Amino acid sequence: MELQTWLAFFAACWVISLSPGAGAIASMSSGLQYGFWRGYWNALGLQLGLAVQIAIVGAGVGAILTASATAFYAIKWFGVAYLVYLAIKQWRALPSDMSDDAAVRQIGKPMALVFRGFLVNISNPKALVFMLAVLPQFIDPHAPLLIQYLVIGVTMICVDLIVMAGYTGLASKVLRLLRTPKQQKRMNRTFAGLFIGAAAFMATLRRAAV
Repeated sequence: MELQTWLAFFAACWVISLSPGAGAIASMSSGLQYGFWRGYWNALGLQLGLAVQIAIVGAGVGAILTASATAFYAIKWFGVAYLVYLAIKQWRALPSDMSDDAAVRQIGKPMALVFRGFLVNISNPKALVFMLAVLPQFIDPHAPLLIQYLVIGVTMICVDLIVMAGYTGLASKVLRLLRTPKQQKRMNRTFAGLFIGAAAFMATLRRAAV
């Protein structure tokens, strides 16, 4: 991959990662509930899902999946159901009184947060279709494909890790301002609404005609 092509792709990665979506909502939700360092495990899971999607596209399996209506809609409705599940979980999250400096913050299990992030990304057919449409624009068919997809994967993941760190950190800062259970409950329900919004948007996705 030529430097000029990589720079164009690098810029595109920032635009893609900064665009609000289910991953950003999940990152902010994790930062809000668990703080930055614990909540960031969710971002690692998002990257695992992203890596699998890139591998699927690189292997040519993505084209097969998007060409199959059954596979596309199975992934889509699984993603919708999972986002609704996260919304319900967020809505029912129990607030803790943060007015006391000694208050104990909720502790999320790292592997559970990684798995949560992984499912959010891997169950998003929009991301798969998007990568199928965009990634080939930066691929030189006359050069070794494996190296190019490795460069693409590392670039996308590094950029997304930085962006999701920003989303997680921003939400963790907000957590410090929520000193009462009532404030935390209001914020939890706000994020529950965002998850529902993301699920509703995913439900409107249609498979492109082939």
